[in-house]
Amino acid sequence: MAVQSGIYKGVSAADRMAERRSRLLDATLSVWADPEQRTTMTGVCATAGLTERYFYESFKNLDEAQSAVLEAVATEIEQVAQDAAQAAGTDPATRIRAAIRAFLELLVADPRKGRVAIIEAGTMPSLRGRRTDLLRHFAHLASVEAHERAGLQRREREADLAGLLFIGGMAELVTAWLDGVLETTPDEIVETASRSFLGLYG
Repeated sequence: MAVQSGIYKGVSAADRMAERRSRLLDATLSVWADPEQRTTMTGVCATAGLTERYFYESFKNLDEAQSAVLEAVATEIEQVAQDAAQAAGTDPATRIRAAIRAFLELLVADPRKGRVAIIEAGTMPSLRGRRTDLLRHFAHLASVEAHERAGLQRREREADLAGLLFIGGMAELVTAWLDGVLETTPDEIVETASRSFLGLYG
């Protein structure tokens, strides 16, 4: 009866599938972020402790799993930055510092996320276009933050151009930091990036 109804040890079939998908996503993130490891479905399954049968239960191929990871990381970055800015109040400098700090704290807590979203996705033809779209999306969010919420005055076109400059610069800065070719601290990045943002929109 329990097996027929999909309940096993008190856990439904849907919950077990969701748990396996979560394990596969985390494994994809780990394998993909490791520069010493080639990203393969076999490697992902081994890291997750699951067979290929369960991989295909959630994803049709490796590209789809990597795309899901990229989308999840981008969503998390957007959410933590917006939540931090919202909690910071209305002062433009305080808001942008809070948003950038929250973003960097996310990467410090789990450097895998920055590596796959900012660095590795750009090396994959199947994801390069989506990474570009996401960077433009974040550039638009930056212009919205400056123009509508922080009250910094810029015409819409100027605001979008400044947003692209800011996000593009941040991507390169974080790439150098994550690659270890730039000796700096999160605090220094927060201050430099905040001044850059306020200078572009001030």
